[in-house]
Amino acid sequence: MKLKKTYNATELKTAKGNLIIEGPIHAEELARLDFHEDLVAFRPPAQQHKALVEIAGLPEGRIIIARENHTIVGYVTYLYPDPLERWSQGKMENLIELGAIEVIPKFRGASVGKHLLKVSMMDDHMEDFIVITTEYYWHWDLKGTGLNVWEYRKIMEKMMNAGGLEYYATDDPEISSHPANCLMARIGKRVDSESVQQFDQLRFMNRFMY
Repeated sequence: MKLKKTYNATELKTAKGNLIIEGPIHAEELARLDFHEDLVAFRPPAQQHKALVEIAGLPEGRIIIARENHTIVGYVTYLYPDPLERWSQGKMENLIELGAIEVIPKFRGASVGKHLLKVSMMDDHMEDFIVITTEYYWHWDLKGTGLNVWEYRKIMEKMMNAGGLEYYATDDPEISSHPANCLMARIGKRVDSESVQQFDQLRFMNRFMY
């Protein structure tokens, strides 16, 4: 499978200032940009910036950013699933994971996340992929937002829906460990039925255990 990346961009006007939503961004360009100090959801900002540059350099890696002038204020990542997760067991070239999405507090509530996903899907090559995301409540900023797990889950679902991702059932133990956790996916228009079948088998790996 030939991995192609086609750049797209849009301007988002918000009450707190205008943003450029763009990507996939090349590793070199990402490294040149400043990384906002409030992007702390996954690891310290400098470390996360470095991790994004590394992902952007991978053949399948895609980073879409929200940029205020020269500073990254939000991003979404796409790459092959972690080798330790069940989603990598099928070794599917056409299955990628939306691994992380983050927006600084200043721009939350301004539909930045939705626009990051919409710009991601502007690339026609995404129609060749099954895109998955695993949502775990312990990754959510419940304290910072003051929302409960169900309110946050609703926001996450609406945001993912903007990128065409929908809820899919699974027996994955980590996802099943809490009712607010969920698997969401978008199956591209050109994904063949064999790949869909393979994805279904990955979703329900424990069905023959009982």
